[in-house]
Amino acid sequence: MTRWTRRLLFGAIALLVPVLAGCEAGQDAPTLTFHPASNGASTVVGGITIDNAFVLGPPPNSALPPGARTGAFLSLFAQDGDRLLSAAAPGTARSVRLTDGPVTLPAQTLVDLSGPEPHILLTGLTNPLSGGETVQLVLVFADEGPVSLQVPVEPAAYEYTTYSPPPIPVSTRTARPTATSPATPAAAGPSTTP
Repeated sequence: MTRWTRRLLFGAIALLVPVLAGCEAGQDAPTLTFHPASNGASTVVGGITIDNAFVLGPPPNSALPPGARTGAFLSLFAQDGDRLLSAAAPGTARSVRLTDGPVTLPAQTLVDLSGPEPHILLTGLTNPLSGGETVQLVLVFADEGPVSLQVPVEPAAYEYTTYSPPPIPVSTRTARPTATSPATPAAAGPSTTP
């Protein structure tokens, strides 16, 4: 191998190392940004970045039954700020709610809803749900409006075994008071007053 061939080879390797390490240069970014590997879906719509979005499934080789509950997990970044108002999973869950209400997305700040406890709760699954499937998730933002993406169902295995199951709703029924008989005074005997 000649000296020039070695220099070209080392130059090519030097250029490929950042790419292989998961770095990318943004169009307007003067510096490199590291992005870790992701199992979930990612998209950029307008000024909103949705990263590593997935629905937590059951342990491997099993299925969540119809009517069950599960969580959706993701990270959000809003270039100019926004607010996540609601979510839906058409064809997958009867309802989806944000467990802590609407989520404020400050400008230029990562908002991490990636667990281990779900901030987006899918309830009333309409069909059995297993790891490896994909479901449609619709996120509704105040400024950006609805954003739809297909997200994978990740089995509750490996790093996801530490994720908490969705909270079980607390019954709002209150206990009824039981009827009790009023206290009866002690039987009074004949009066012995002088």
